Amino acid sequence: MTVSNSKAADIEGRQSVIRNLFLTTVAILGLAGLSACGEQPVSRPPCPDGKICLTIGNTNDPATLDPHKSTGTWEDRIQSDLFMGLTQSAADGSKIPGMAESWEVTPDGLTWIFHLRKAVWSDGVPVTAGDFVFSLRRVLDPKTASEYASILFLIQNAEAVNNGKAPLEALGVRAIDDRTLEIKLTHPAPYLPELTGHHVLYPVPEHIVKKYGDSWVQPGKLVGNGPYKLVSWKLGDNVHIVKNPTFWDADKVCVDEVRFYPTTDAISAERRVARGELDVNTDIQSNRIARLRKTMPGYVRTNTYLGVTYLAFNRGPKTKVPAFRDVRVRQALTMAIDRDFITKGLLRGGQEPANTMVPPGVANCKPSPGPYWASWPLEKRQAEARRLLAAAGYGPDHPLKFELKHRNSADPMQFTPALQADWKLVGVEATLAQQEGQISYADYRVRNFEAADAAWVADYNDPTSFLDLQRSNYGPQNYGDYDNPAYDALMAKADNEPDAEKRAVYLQQAETMMLNDAPISPIYFYINKNLVNPKITGWVDNIVDQHRTRWLCVKGAR
Repeated sequence: MTVSNSKAADIEGRQSVIRNLFLTTVAILGLAGLSACGEQPVSRPPCPDGKICLTIGNTNDPATLDPHKSTGTWEDRIQSDLFMGLTQSAADGSKIPGMAESWEVTPDGLTWIFHLRKAVWSDGVPVTAGDFVFSLRRVLDPKTASEYASILFLIQNAEAVNNGKAPLEALGVRAIDDRTLEIKLTHPAPYLPELTGHHVLYPVPEHIVKKYGDSWVQPGKLVGNGPYKLVSWKLGDNVHIVKNPTFWDADKVCVDEVRFYPTTDAISAERRVARGELDVNTDIQSNRIARLRKTMPGYVRTNTYLGVTYLAFNRGPKTKVPAFRDVRVRQALTMAIDRDFITKGLLRGGQEPANTMVPPGVANCKPSPGPYWASWPLEKRQAEARRLLAAAGYGPDHPLKFELKHRNSADPMQFTPALQADWKLVGVEATLAQQEGQISYADYRVRNFEAADAAWVADYNDPTSFLDLQRSNYGPQNYGDYDNPAYDALMAKADNEPDAEKRAVYLQQAETMMLNDAPISPIYFYINKNLVNPKITGWVDNIVDQHRTRWLCVKGAR
C-alpha cells in the first residue's frame, strides 16, 4: 500500500523515537540486571511462632495515615485495615455492612438513618454515632484542609461549612443516640452506601484526636476501629500492623501481622515476590505481564478496573503556559496522542484506549461518544492538531514548549516518552520531569506543574466519581482548574434528577461538553494488576481492586 509523504514522515519519526527509547530501556534494564546478578538471600522479618504474617508491596510510602487527609490508594490499603466506615468492602469489592448493621432512607432519598453495631475502639472505648458526627465535621472543617472534603458536598450545608460560611454544627449529620446516625443530603444519592465505605468517611476517635491533635496518627497514639492496630511506621521502610483483639469480628480474621513496603520499582518488587520476600505486590510493569505469566505461573492477577489515566493542563491564573488557556491548544495536544500505540504497542497489559473520562462498566451510566474527533484516524487528527496550533500562533518558527511532570511508577515511565514523540510530530516540544508518585500529586494539588500525568480510580461506582473532578468547586483535585458554568449546571441538574435515565443523559451531556473543552486528556482505561503468591487464599479479583487483609489467609494455615 502506498503511504503519503506526511504519513511516511510520521512513521519514520515515530520509529526513530521508539528506537531511541528501546536503546535507553535496554541500557536501564542492563544496569538493573547487573545489580540482580547472583543468588540473593530471602530477607523477611521474623514471624512469631504460631502466627500468620504477610508482607505486601504497596507502591508508595503513605504521606499520612489520617484517613481524612489522605488521597492515595496506597494509603487506603493500610487505613482500611486500621479503620472501618459505615460500610466496608467485601472480598469481591462489593459494599456490605460495616460499622452500620443496617440503614434506611426516606422516600425522597434525602434522609438516611444508619444503625450502628456494638463495637469499641482498639483502646476499648465504645464507638458511637457521636464519633461519626465528629469525624464528618472534622473532614469539612476548613482547618483540617482535607483535600477530599468536596466529596461530602452532597451532605446538607457541607459546602458552606467547608467554605467557612456556616458553623460545623450546621452540617446535616446528627447522633439520634449512641448507635443511631442521621445524615441529611442536599439531593438524592442512591450510591451513598458505596460512598460510606470510602476512607474520608471513616470515623476517627474523638477522644484521641482531641488529646493529641495532629500527632494522633503516630505509633503508640493511633487508635482505630478496624481489624488491625498500628505497631510501627518507618518512613522508607515499612508500616507494621497486628491483629486487633478488640475488633468486633476478630475471631474471623486469619492473618496476625502485616508489613506494607513502598515498592516504587515494579521490576525490583517482582524479584522480591519471586524470592518470597513479598507475598503480594500491588503493581506490575504492564509489558512484563505476559512474561510473568510464564515465569511465575499462578502469580499474575489482572482484572477490569474503574480507573483512567489522563493528563491535566494547568490553565489556572498562575499558569506558566498561557497557551493552555486556549481551547485550540488543548484540543490539539489531546487529539495528537496515539492511544492505540500506547496501549497495544507499549503497555500490552490489557489497557484500553480512552477518549472519555468515565470507563466502560460504570453503573448508572450512558456512555459519552467522546470529543468531536474521537472517531478520526490518527493521520487526520495530527493534521487537525497542526492546523489548530497554527491558528493559535504556534508552528515551526514558534513551537509550543512545556514540561510534562509525571509519576515515576512503571507505566508512566513507559508511555510518557511516547507522548513526547506524538507531540513532536505536530511541532510541540515537551520535556519530561519524573517524580515520586506522592510528590507529583502534592505538586498537582497546589498547581506546581505545567502539564501533568495523573490517574483516577473511582471512589464509588457511579459516573459522578469521575465527572465531579471537573466541577469548579471541587478544589485541589480539579488539577486543570476547569471552570465552566454550563458544565456545573448540567452536573447539578443530574444531582437533582430522580429519574435514572434522564440523570444518565445529563451526565453524558456534561462529559461530552467537558471533553470538547479539553481541560484534561484521557489516555487509557486501567486494569488492576497484582502479583499474588498462590499460597494466599481469599484474594478475589474485582473491579475496584480492593483486597482487605481481613479476608485473606494462607493455604493450610487455619
